[in-house]
Amino acid sequence: MKFWEVTLNLLEGFGTTCSIFAATLILALPLGLLIAFGSMSRFRPLRYVCRTVVWIIRGTPLMLQIIAIFYGPPLLFGISGFDRVPAVIVAFAINYACYFSEIYRGGIESVPRGQMEAGQVLGMKKGQIFRHIILIQVIKRIVPPMSNEIITLVKDTSLARVISVAEIIMEAQEYTRQGLIWPIFYTGAFYLIFVGALTLLFRYLEKRLAYIKV
Repeated sequence: MKFWEVTLNLLEGFGTTCSIFAATLILALPLGLLIAFGSMSRFRPLRYVCRTVVWIIRGTPLMLQIIAIFYGPPLLFGISGFDRVPAVIVAFAINYACYFSEIYRGGIESVPRGQMEAGQVLGMKKGQIFRHIILIQVIKRIVPPMSNEIITLVKDTSLARVISVAEIIMEAQEYTRQGLIWPIFYTGAFYLIFVGALTLLFRYLEKRLAYIKV
């Protein structure tokens, strides 16, 4: 009975883990693209601001960012801050958006300038050039590094416990008070299955994009 009790509790924590993961991707993927465009902007103030934000976020620990977002507003300004799960999601979304922005920027800037000029010669507008010529090549280039970051996100969700969010590892840690250590290692099976599914998905995407020559 103990095994099934542990499994049910870990599944509850794993649900929180999956929620953090999904919400982070939904927010970070488009936000990262906006930051990437800002980092490449010809408007210098915007470019400097975006690159400075990326530098700060990438240069500080994610755990510190979670703590700052959760405890910062009430301690610094005396105002009510985020609840625990929203604070974690905001911290993760900002952090991963900055990492994604650099992947986006690298992918966009790696497309030869001549292809953009060819589109202009054909009378295409900038939006059409981006959608029909640049975007598909960028996607092919960014899938491998993006897959690495997304898989890292799965494991980074465990940092949510720093502000007592009951994700899967925190649920498992409760059993150590009862003298049980195996639930901690049992959580590895959940992560392996999740990461394995994502790995198969990204391999499928890479095969589907293999026809594109870049």
